Amino acid sequence: MIEAKYSKLFGRIAGISLVFAVIPLLSLAVFIYIQFSETYNSKIRENLRATVENKRMAIDLFLEEKRSILQTLAGIHDYETLTSPGYLRRLFRETASHANASFVDMGVIDEQGRHVAYEGPYQLRTANYSDAEWFHEVLLRGVYVSNVFMGQRRFPHFVIAIRRDEGEKTWILRATIDMNVFNALVQSVQSGSRGDAFLVNDKMELQTASRFSGGPMAPAPLTSVERFRGIRVHNETMHGRPGMIGMSWLENAPWLLVITDDVAEEMSPLLSTKTDVLLLCSIGIIIIVIGTITTSRLLVAHIRKADMEAARLDASLLHQSKMAALGKMAAGVAHELNNPLTLIREAAGWLHDLLDPDENEEPDRDEIRKVLTRIDAYIERARGITHRMLGFGRRMEPVKEHVNANALVDETVAFLENEALHRNITIERSLDSALPPVRIDPSQVQQVFLNLLDNAIDAVGHDGTIRIRTQVAPTAGFAQIDFMDSGPGIPPQIIDKIFDPFFTTKAAGEGTGLGLAISYGIVEKMGGNIRVESSPETGTTFSVLLPLAETA
Repeated sequence: MIEAKYSKLFGRIAGISLVFAVIPLLSLAVFIYIQFSETYNSKIRENLRATVENKRMAIDLFLEEKRSILQTLAGIHDYETLTSPGYLRRLFRETASHANASFVDMGVIDEQGRHVAYEGPYQLRTANYSDAEWFHEVLLRGVYVSNVFMGQRRFPHFVIAIRRDEGEKTWILRATIDMNVFNALVQSVQSGSRGDAFLVNDKMELQTASRFSGGPMAPAPLTSVERFRGIRVHNETMHGRPGMIGMSWLENAPWLLVITDDVAEEMSPLLSTKTDVLLLCSIGIIIIVIGTITTSRLLVAHIRKADMEAARLDASLLHQSKMAALGKMAAGVAHELNNPLTLIREAAGWLHDLLDPDENEEPDRDEIRKVLTRIDAYIERARGITHRMLGFGRRMEPVKEHVNANALVDETVAFLENEALHRNITIERSLDSALPPVRIDPSQVQQVFLNLLDNAIDAVGHDGTIRIRTQVAPTAGFAQIDFMDSGPGIPPQIIDKIFDPFFTTKAAGEGTGLGLAISYGIVEKMGGNIRVESSPETGTTFSVLLPLAETA
């Protein structure tokens, strides 16, 4: 049981220490991780937003530059000059050398859609575009950037066309943009191994190649996106992986710029940090657990050692108190022993008389037997007195057993009855004959009763009354034993101190101040309690509550 007690104490100390040490550490780790994750995620979002904005401006600037070149060429040349033999070839070569070779070809088209002049790698000099969508759009708008289409070249491309009105004549200067250059411009912002960048038109068709969705004119991996101003960035699952997507519509073409980032790839530094945090936390928790277990064991060992010292001191004080009570009642016991011894002496004298009758008379054998029986009774009485005294003085380990409290009261009163009689103090007993047995250590509780009765005799002094009453306590499961004296009562200012060790109101040398303190400790160990009520009018009442024995 003792080992279980200290094992339970060790578990409590270690558990509480771990809770107060580990929870703050885990809370701090979680807080740092969440804050770092939110900050890192916000940073990725802002970087993607800036990338989309910069790339949109770069593409718009690229298209604006090509359109300006064509507008300038159309503005400074007339139809006759551009269509004159060899002039468009020289102009194309000169222009291409200043435009980073981003024009694939260049042509002049009349208002009927016929190619009247062409410079480029394809056989389009006789081509007629009167049925082409872009031809009608440029005639209507004046400037037009087409969607990517197959056309007569039979591969995806797009054109920038400028309408020129020269008097009553209308003609068109058109150039085809190099898709390799344009794709490289768009895809230059692809990041990592999972990032992507592409353009789509309002029909959700790719206008540039996508890393994972195919080349131009393939379906884009998006649902319809309505036109909006500015930049949109949001999280979206792409190809089964968490991703972040940024979008913005171009100003110089009906295209949507889309840039995607793989969140897991972008967050890889965070995951590395998370692993480091978990590793540090694990190491910290291991250190805390080892430290807590070691500290708890040392603490429990010290507590156990202190408890053993306290138990030894308590036992020593208890024994000393018992010896003091024993010495005090020695006088009463001696007086009580003196009575049977006197009677034995008288009986012995009478026996001598019976054995020396007159010469003619026989000894009265019946009378001799009666005298011997009385002597046996007196010896038995003396033996009982010494037995009680020896039993009380014996130092024994506390053992709880079922005890009749009334009998214990009677036996205790017998110790001090003579002293009470000597002081003309009447001890009245009102014992409940139906009181159930209590479960206590009789030797230790008898010491409590003896202490309370001795204090009551001292409180009354001379010519008074002490009442002892036993009953079932109002508190369920307890017996109540009241020691009521007719003394002057305890002053209110010290009544709270009477159970303190070494507190006494007796003169020096007459009391140790340990009796009530030890009595209080004994009753508490038995699972009971001591209460006191006192007033100058009614005297003092000590009520001892002892647990009733459980009935089978």
